[in-house]
Amino acid sequence: MLAEMPNDLPPPAPPAAAVRRVAHLDMDAFYASVELLRYPQLKGLPVVIGGGRRHADDALLVKHADTPLHEIPVAEFPLLEGYTGRGVITTATYAARQFGVGSAMGLMKAAKLCPQAILLPVDFAQYRHYSQRFKAIITEIAPVMENRGVDEVYIDFTGVPGGQRQGGRSLAKLIQKAIFDDTGLTCSVGVAPNKLLAKMASEFNKPNGIAIVQESDLETMIWPLACRKINGIGPKADEKLKKHGVETIGQLAAKDLQWLMDTFGPRTGAWLHAAAHGQDDRPVETESEPVSMSRETTFDRDLHAVRDKAELGAIFTRLCEQVAEDLQRKGYVGKTIGIKLRFDDFKSVTRDMTIAHYTADAAEIRRIAGQCLKRAPLQRRLRLLGVKVGALAALDPLHAASKKREATPETGWLFD
Repeated sequence: MLAEMPNDLPPPAPPAAAVRRVAHLDMDAFYASVELLRYPQLKGLPVVIGGGRRHADDALLVKHADTPLHEIPVAEFPLLEGYTGRGVITTATYAARQFGVGSAMGLMKAAKLCPQAILLPVDFAQYRHYSQRFKAIITEIAPVMENRGVDEVYIDFTGVPGGQRQGGRSLAKLIQKAIFDDTGLTCSVGVAPNKLLAKMASEFNKPNGIAIVQESDLETMIWPLACRKINGIGPKADEKLKKHGVETIGQLAAKDLQWLMDTFGPRTGAWLHAAAHGQDDRPVETESEPVSMSRETTFDRDLHAVRDKAELGAIFTRLCEQVAEDLQRKGYVGKTIGIKLRFDDFKSVTRDMTIAHYTADAAEIRRIAGQCLKRAPLQRRLRLLGVKVGALAALDPLHAASKKREATPETGWLFD
């Protein structure tokens, strides 16, 4: 017979509130790492990924059609040396980065810095495949994940088993191992009280590293860093801060809130003050809505609006069609349509127009973007052309039931 339990015991203590832990996971040299999966013989070598597929790339595969990709001799791969064109680096292996080569750098400039680097074309279909794989692995372990692009995510560790252990290190190790075991790819993870600090932390121990930041680490780990390490402080803001003698996050944190608001405006000044003190209340959003979708291309040679009208027209139409396909595939429509131009002197201009209704129709996007082009200066040759659709809305039954608008061709388009 069970003994009676005394009725004067105090009620059990409620469980302690979980400390907020947010991770930023960044795949290491993602595009390059994916390429090294199929070409492991290039590991440890300077490799640059960028530009479109060239004759040399096709010739390599034709010559070795009967050879497994991992057995193609290293000496057979095309080099960056002697590259001519307008291609831009998408990413580079860490071996190539040691020569000063980096993302968004022109391939011709990179060829001068590291002519011995192997040049591979981008393969977005393959990168998207691996992106979907590693994100599926993450959500099986920690379901609250915010997609931030093809190679990075935020993850809420707070309520996940192991998410509090060692400040989140245990869970970060588990995710790293799961991704590597499934894909062969490595990643770096920063875990902190919020997204702002986690983003910075993920850069501390690259590649294949883990960094843990606690609230008490602000002064020792964050304040010595340059202001540019704060995601959201760009070159112009950084230059302005430096003019006032503010170069580190610690120096920014020491500035008076009112001074920051007077100098940078109320909203930006308040944000700078909060960021410098490691404050960020943004949630990890599993379904964040895109603000815009765009497509752009850099030309192999400068093109003139009149003398290269036919070529530009074909490119312009294709960009509009690609944006429309992106919108339709992802289930969005937009109201603001714009264009981006970069000229041979590297100066850029944008023009946009907001229409009265939502659209994802390629012909209508082409028509409105053409009207934007009429408002742009076209005296100089063009290096780059882009098309963008913004003010997006998810395609819901209201939009689907709305009357379909037929886009009628308009005479006098530029690049017709």
